[in-house]
Amino acid sequence: MLGTIVNSGAIIAGSLVGLIFKGRIKENYTDTIMKGLALCVMLIGLMNAMKVDNMLLLIFSIVIGCVLGEAMNIEGKLEALGHALERKFEGSDHSIAKGFVTASLLFCVGSMAIIGSIESGLTGNHQTLFAKSILDGITSIIFSTTLGLGVAFSAAAVFVYQGIITICAGLLKDVLTTATIMDISSVGGVLIIALGFNVLEVSKIKVGNMLPAILVPFLYHIILNFF
Repeated sequence: MLGTIVNSGAIIAGSLVGLIFKGRIKENYTDTIMKGLALCVMLIGLMNAMKVDNMLLLIFSIVIGCVLGEAMNIEGKLEALGHALERKFEGSDHSIAKGFVTASLLFCVGSMAIIGSIESGLTGNHQTLFAKSILDGITSIIFSTTLGLGVAFSAAAVFVYQGIITICAGLLKDVLTTATIMDISSVGGVLIIALGFNVLEVSKIKVGNMLPAILVPFLYHIILNFF
């Protein structure tokens, strides 16, 4: 869990730094930086998505994930949690809900979050999560100058998400093969690309409702190994 703890701490620290500089950076600067960051996010997503080895599995994962996510209304629940935080901190001049949801999705669905947490649980190697901590810390600085306090609360989502993966990795060593990890990463890459479009405000994609897609490759490989 050390890697996850460091990662969560980096997000909080970066967010606090960003809040200190909030309002001191001209809006045109923050807007351009956000757009540039969104393009970098999309590139990361594209690189992960290109790792796909089973295109049919990727397609079915996205479709099944969307159906399950819409049924559970994950995005709505995340936004409700964000709005609850927003009501608790009414003095904020930015949407806590938007910052919480956007940052939580960005920091959680990437392949580094998945692979790093798995490495941490399987071997005790935290290097990937330490590298992710640096990236997330820098990103949270930029995000919090625009999206506000909600970015800091995403640290809790990262702690729970990566913590669960780390614990489960230790219990499921035989199932988490290289192929499984690659398939999960490719699905995560598609979700990161979608999140990039949201940050660019090109469209409003319910990325939260696509999150179950990440679990489909995992279940597929369990069934494959069983038979």
